[in-house]
Amino acid sequence: MGKDGRPFKTRSGDTVKLAELLEEAVSRAYQLVSEKNQDLDEAQKKTIAQRVGIGAVKYADLSKNRTSDYIFDWSTMLSFEGNTAPYLLYAYARIKSILRKEPNITSSGMGDLNHVEERDLVIKILQLAEIVEAVGKDCYPNQLCNYLFELSGLFMRFYENCPILKAESAVKETRLAICAITANTLHQGLDLLGIETLEQM
Repeated sequence: MGKDGRPFKTRSGDTVKLAELLEEAVSRAYQLVSEKNQDLDEAQKKTIAQRVGIGAVKYADLSKNRTSDYIFDWSTMLSFEGNTAPYLLYAYARIKSILRKEPNITSSGMGDLNHVEERDLVIKILQLAEIVEAVGKDCYPNQLCNYLFELSGLFMRFYENCPILKAESAVKETRLAICAITANTLHQGLDLLGIETLEQM
């Protein structure tokens, strides 16, 4: 539904076609990407806009309870804050940026988890299989969306409170391993939703 609470239509009153909706989403995403990162070349901007725009539309639909109406709002859908595809894609890209600085780290380097932010994040990661099973059983993909949003929020808390690249060797290895499995989990979850990830944004 539109922000006025009525069925979403074009200005002329016609039903919006999916192709037109996706084209508009990509166009709006391109404007946002161009404003946020002017250093990207044209090809990069177009690739990012394509994935962010289409991903935003898919996620906006899948993240809502399938039995309820929802308000179609471009500004909310394309926001880099809140339970949106751009927020999740940005979280994934941030993790990949960290991992590029230490390319030889793998999840096998996991050591002791001495901080609550580390433990909370790893516990959430371990819940993926349970969530996917529930989605398959109940056919409510918004459960997976909520899980990925919560996972990204826990990663941001971990990132803010647990130094990664500047930590001493053993701790750094553990935290980089946590980053790696978080990225893998986000990628798996977004892939199940039909949303392509980005290495940088």
